[in-house]
Amino acid sequence: MELNALKEYLSEIGKSLLSPPWGSFLHPSIVVRCGRCYPGQMWDWGNWANNIAVRQIATDEGWQEELFEYERGSVDNFLAEQREDGSIDIVIASSPEFDLSKSHPHRNVHKPVLAQHVAFICKYTEATEWLGGIYPKLEKFVEYYENNAKHESGLYYFFDDFAIGVDNDPCTFYRPDNSSASIYLNSLMYVELGAMSHLAELIGNAEKREYYAMKRAELKAAINEHCYDEKDGMYYSCDINLRPIDYSVLLHSGAPRHYSTLIQRIGVWSCFLPLWAGIPTKEQAERMVRENLLDEKAFWAPYGVRTLSKYEKMYRIVGTCNPSSWQGGVWILSNYFVFEGLRRYGYEREAKELAEKTVELLRLDYEKNAAFHEYYHPEDGSGVFHKGFTSWNAIAANMIAYLEGGEVIKEWK
Repeated sequence: MELNALKEYLSEIGKSLLSPPWGSFLHPSIVVRCGRCYPGQMWDWGNWANNIAVRQIATDEGWQEELFEYERGSVDNFLAEQREDGSIDIVIASSPEFDLSKSHPHRNVHKPVLAQHVAFICKYTEATEWLGGIYPKLEKFVEYYENNAKHESGLYYFFDDFAIGVDNDPCTFYRPDNSSASIYLNSLMYVELGAMSHLAELIGNAEKREYYAMKRAELKAAINEHCYDEKDGMYYSCDINLRPIDYSVLLHSGAPRHYSTLIQRIGVWSCFLPLWAGIPTKEQAERMVRENLLDEKAFWAPYGVRTLSKYEKMYRIVGTCNPSSWQGGVWILSNYFVFEGLRRYGYEREAKELAEKTVELLRLDYEKNAAFHEYYHPEDGSGVFHKGFTSWNAIAANMIAYLEGGEVIKEWK
């Protein structure tokens, strides 16, 4: 597998994602370069994923010392948009014409990846002098979720189905508002709380370190209680759209519900995010991998991990925009998270196979089209949609480093 041309292209992408201040972005930052899409915008978990990719490319090429101002600037640009209640938009814009919140009103906020983004930067730069000034803002951000998006079960939920990051995941897409305790969201939050505890330790605040470690343990218990399915050996999202208990309703009062969630046995790729987050026991992880992930009729495809199990009736491979489709096509970022989850639990052979599939997919795409696509057909590796998408696909550089035995840059967790 000849990779020189692919690595050169990834190098070009890495450098193109760095931007000086412009418009309302007062700090240099890591941005999105996707052809005509996403102009003048910074997206929440995309910015974090791009940072992981760019740091790998910079480390491979020896210019990582230049990166810190763009990494810190990315976080500072988001924090500059924080509201008094602690919330931050999913996407921020360099000018009003690119402001998605005005053209597409929604309630969802920045995914819980902000503290772990900061922890990632600190991991590779040892730059902690800026933490004291931003830690209170990170606290307000996490507290917003705690105060507004936490269910009685202890799980966190999306407000609506707009821009959830995995756009048309059937567990959330077209479902009622405030109804989806997504395993994707809760896995991210579990790591976010760990990052908050870690950052508190870096600034010498033992009380906050213990507090967020406790909150993290509580969330882990809730995830295992409500999201893990012993029948399937799998983590799932939960439906929290249940009518309140009302003892005045005669035909309900004799046996009111004793449960706060209903598990959604829908096989989506993010059911494996708990592996990446480190939530399952070794025994649970074994069932997740052997009984679910490696099932070729479900997730394990010739070119990676299907984003929706082929068993699901909602499965389809189609090119769409607004939303982009996560209903079966292979995305490079989801491949990466599953790859990291496999590594975390010692499944090196499977991780290597997934890395090889992913890298070969991009190599073939670049060889044929001199560009990447946003997502791919899981069976033949063809680009399904959005030729020219270059953003977080660059995280394949981290897989190449792994395959070649180099230093592998990893997100904080």
